[in-house]
Amino acid sequence: MDLENVNEIFSRFNKATVLVIGDVMIDCYITGSVTRISPEAPVPIVNAQSRNYRLGGAANVALNLKSLGATPILCSVIGGDNKAKVFYDLMEDCELDSVGLVPMFGRRTTVKYRIIGNNCHIVRVDDEKVQQLKEREKRQLLTTVEQIIDHNEIDAVIFEDYDKGLFSKDLISEIISFAHNKNIYVAVDPKEKNFNNYANVNLFKPNMKELSKGLHVEENSELTLEEIHNLAKEFAEKQNIDKVMVTMSAKGIAFYDRHDDKFYHQPAFHRRVSDVSGAGDTVISVATLFLLKNHTVEETCLASNLAGGIVCEYVGVVPVNGSQLKSELARNL
Repeated sequence: MDLENVNEIFSRFNKATVLVIGDVMIDCYITGSVTRISPEAPVPIVNAQSRNYRLGGAANVALNLKSLGATPILCSVIGGDNKAKVFYDLMEDCELDSVGLVPMFGRRTTVKYRIIGNNCHIVRVDDEKVQQLKEREKRQLLTTVEQIIDHNEIDAVIFEDYDKGLFSKDLISEIISFAHNKNIYVAVDPKEKNFNNYANVNLFKPNMKELSKGLHVEENSELTLEEIHNLAKEFAEKQNIDKVMVTMSAKGIAFYDRHDDKFYHQPAFHRRVSDVSGAGDTVISVATLFLLKNHTVEETCLASNLAGGIVCEYVGVVPVNGSQLKSELARNL
């Protein structure tokens, strides 16, 4: 397939509007040099030279969708603290609409600080307080979701769950039911706590760690493709899920389609990996758009695999480069 055909594929994404609901955060990179060890403890002293803030969590999914040509609408709760101002400024800089953000005073905005010295990732500090939404706050978020869906032509909803307290079983069920009543495609990037609470969705995309924890598989066991197939099939049938996509890092992607009873494995491409942060955000974005536009399992897995690999070549959380993805897709389709 040549680049013109690939451009035609991506041009269809321009008509897609995707509501991303999930935990948001700020990824902060503090970069500097290390010339000595602390006299207080055997740890390096980083002389900080730069501080870079980026959108993370569900906000990174929105950035990926935007990079692919779609129109994202981000819906989440945001703290009432000073870091919330940083988050809003980043949203504005990235030209993302903040209409779906619900400020909740007393809630802390999650910030992940990554300390990098002499180009080495030394430590990560998570400044957060994980809190489940109170009943009143859940109603407020649900009302915001329903209003966005009622006032926009939403093609797909992506749940981006980071286990920060946004989602609960009843809230998830109500949003899925409301979306399906509007014939909206529903995709999920899950975490452990609510793993079994996403029944009746179209696409469910765990990674291997999430799959193992969610299905209580022995953590250190090396699952074969046949075992992954059986787990995905059993889970899809039990939860009435159309498609299960399992990302396996260097081993690629495993995909089960319940309606066709079809299992497919897409091996990973060789990459010079710098940072795997945010790769899952990229994969759920690409897979949702490709399946939404009725592309085959093979095309979806190939595009998702390439996109996830591309972002791993960059340091830090970044959205996929649309032009680079198009070029690589044209060479491999």
